[in-house]
Amino acid sequence: MNLPDDHTNPWTTLSSRIAYDNPWIRVREDQVLNPAGGPGIYGVVEYKNRAVGVVPIDDEDHTWLVGQYRYTQDLYEWEIPEGGCPEGEDLLDCAKRELLEETGLIAAEYELILSGIQLSNSVSDEKAYLYIARGITQAEACPEDTERLQVRRVPLSEAIAMAKDGRIRDGMSVMALLKLASA
Repeated sequence: MNLPDDHTNPWTTLSSRIAYDNPWIRVREDQVLNPAGGPGIYGVVEYKNRAVGVVPIDDEDHTWLVGQYRYTQDLYEWEIPEGGCPEGEDLLDCAKRELLEETGLIAAEYELILSGIQLSNSVSDEKAYLYIARGITQAEACPEDTERLQVRRVPLSEAIAMAKDGRIRDGMSVMALLKLASA
């Protein structure tokens, strides 16, 4: 099947309004004409932070997972250390901060492995940046008030297996771990 090579925007935005705004997200509702010319609405979640995740790997090929209850899913989840990076904060500085806050780990080396990943591009503009961290030393964790975390050190191969078999469902964690599995 040959599709036309037309990359122009087929949507027409008639008007926009902010429906909701808080420190982390803004929800915009646009009145639109869809690609067929019919009227409709399009809701867009605009994120005020970029998403940053880190897979710490020690000299014994172990990593750390963070467990926490995720309110929106009503589930307890295991994930890589991750958090939000406000505009104005360097992505690498954010990765270092999140790793220390959530696990108490400090790394000597960081490598960006995935950049600008679109997490839910049909409804949001959120982008993710994923790192590997090596040269690990232990310090003290200092989670935010909104976090009640458990931290587990596991073989990297087990974390990858968890991403493959669905025990890890967080998108950023799955992407980072599967990227490592394919390297």
